[in-house]
Amino acid sequence: MLKRLFMFCLSIVCVLTPLLAQSDWLEWNEDIAAPEELAGWQEKYEELSEIAEHPFNINTITKEELEQLPFLSDRMIENILYYIYKYGPMLTKNELLGIEGMDWQTRKFLTDFIYIGPSDNEKDRLKWKNLWKYNKQELLTRLDIPFNTKAGYAGYDEETLAESPNKRYYGDPFYHNIRYRFQYRNQIYIGLTAEKDAGEPFFVQYNRKGYDSYSGYVFLSNFKRLKTLAIGNFKANFGYGLVLNIGSFTLGKGMINQNRFGQGFTKYTSVGEGEYLQGIAATYQLGRRWNVSAFYSFRKQDARVENGFIRSLKTDGYHRLKKDMEKKHTVSNHLTGCNLTYNGKYTEFGLTAVYNRFNKMLNPDARDYNLYYPRGMYFYNAGVYYKFFLNRFTFSGETAVDKHGKVATLHALCYQPAVHTNILLIHRYYDKRYQSLYGNAFGENSKLQNETGAYLGLETSFLGQFKFLCYGDFFHFFYRKYQVDRDHTSGFDGLCQLSYSPSNSLSMLIKYTYKNKAKNYTSPDETKFVLPYVRQRLHYQCSYVPSAYLSLKGVGEGVMTSYNGREKSKGGYVSGTVKGSIPPIPVQVSLTGTWFHTQDYNSRIYVYEPGLLYAFSMNSFYGKGTRMAINLKYTWKNRLMIQAKWGWTHYQDRNRISSGTEEIQGSDKADLQVQVRLKW
Repeated sequence: MLKRLFMFCLSIVCVLTPLLAQSDWLEWNEDIAAPEELAGWQEKYEELSEIAEHPFNINTITKEELEQLPFLSDRMIENILYYIYKYGPMLTKNELLGIEGMDWQTRKFLTDFIYIGPSDNEKDRLKWKNLWKYNKQELLTRLDIPFNTKAGYAGYDEETLAESPNKRYYGDPFYHNIRYRFQYRNQIYIGLTAEKDAGEPFFVQYNRKGYDSYSGYVFLSNFKRLKTLAIGNFKANFGYGLVLNIGSFTLGKGMINQNRFGQGFTKYTSVGEGEYLQGIAATYQLGRRWNVSAFYSFRKQDARVENGFIRSLKTDGYHRLKKDMEKKHTVSNHLTGCNLTYNGKYTEFGLTAVYNRFNKMLNPDARDYNLYYPRGMYFYNAGVYYKFFLNRFTFSGETAVDKHGKVATLHALCYQPAVHTNILLIHRYYDKRYQSLYGNAFGENSKLQNETGAYLGLETSFLGQFKFLCYGDFFHFFYRKYQVDRDHTSGFDGLCQLSYSPSNSLSMLIKYTYKNKAKNYTSPDETKFVLPYVRQRLHYQCSYVPSAYLSLKGVGEGVMTSYNGREKSKGGYVSGTVKGSIPPIPVQVSLTGTWFHTQDYNSRIYVYEPGLLYAFSMNSFYGKGTRMAINLKYTWKNRLMIQAKWGWTHYQDRNRISSGTEEIQGSDKADLQVQVRLKW
């Protein structure tokens, strides 16, 4: 019965959506191609979801706030601010189309993150009575309930656990978190977060403090010369990230606004337990155009320690098994740094320096590919970044050195012949010996070293309805890498994308991506080679919003991979989503259906589906199967929100799902997520 219902809903959606579509920026730009990209998208999704839930007043918006929206170019940001300066406060969102260069698609994305408010309001003035009277507070909690028993929760006898203690999780199979947030204007933020992952104990055994992870922050911004003050957990990103970029999302190659500097210090609101700093940070305005920043962070970190050496750092935050507990908080890290920035009309530049020290020696297990990985107890990096504006050209870049004098450098040239056209050229060179534990910048390599490359991208919109994006990235690795047992390998990554938005309700997109990079290959006769590994994707999506109460979206994608033409693996999926609501009833319903078919893991696919608030829902599938998800949301006077999502996946080619402690017996997997939010 469930299969018939699934196929019926999917067929209805797929029949309707070629006429139809939708608008959310994150859904529009979903482009996950590798597992390592999921964490970055989760961070960006949470950040933008928070802005959407607490939007900016367009009539008091600042350049720094607009720069948080990655779909806006620097020229578009200038045009928005100039329009408000010249014509005064906006009265409706329809005025956005009067801004030079504003197209339907950008306008629709922007409306999700702004509201129309007064340019000067008594309640916005910072007074103690206003602070307590006009603040915004919210309390949010989430519970995930699985309907399948995984191997890690099976009832093993004591003898089996004595021999293999990592076969069973310590805790129950439920995931739970709770968040509290206080906000006054865009100046004062206070937040507390507690989280327990599935499998972690709760008030028992090794975790008698309750939740496995607690975090909090106090964040102040724009108090006269005090630009920012962060106490507790925070993120830090200066320049292009060659020296310091912690917790901040690095834009993918499809984002043409790559020449935008980091935002400095920002609050850390995520439930993640890895990418953040913990301590105190502040930015102070020395003069009209000069800012100085400084921070200190101290953290206990998870790591595998053997014979007094740190062999590897553990960042997933899981403490479910005996081996996880053995790594919990085994090392401590001190990190301190400073930054000096100048923001001129035609010139911007900055200096950044950081010093990092562990209480034990970092010394990874020796492997052929990690000869130049960071080793030692202390590290320091320093860098200078710059940006020059000359008519329609923008020159920018950053150069950094480590304690051994090894260099990493990135330079960009942006040409904007018109407000709706950007041409971007980026060159980077990261020495194979360069070491920056907390750097994260544009590139192909997972680590900020051992790479050089050149990137050329073009984004343009014409006739106000079409937008074209393409890029090509040529890269070269000097030394061997993980799963690449050869020095000096090269590759290419490219994309062509055309989108069409004739109105505020209809959008279509088609894109083709091609990536060619070296990878180890073992032939049937056990001979090993390093061959070009090619992955191609053709993606189409169409969304339509016929009314304020109904939206539809259809997606189709095909994937093909091969080792230099050998062992081709093909796959693809078709997915449809229907969202609707009935005006008299404050309930929203979302139904998503997906059919997927891939030959093996190499041709795996990634499918986005609407999830809970602040929860990025991107599923990865391979094999043959179907997926259905139903999302219900009830809201009452914008004070109470109750949301529930039920998901069910059926595989046609297996009777076991996953492996190890996550293994499920059978071909079906189902789960339920429930979320409750109170606002006052």
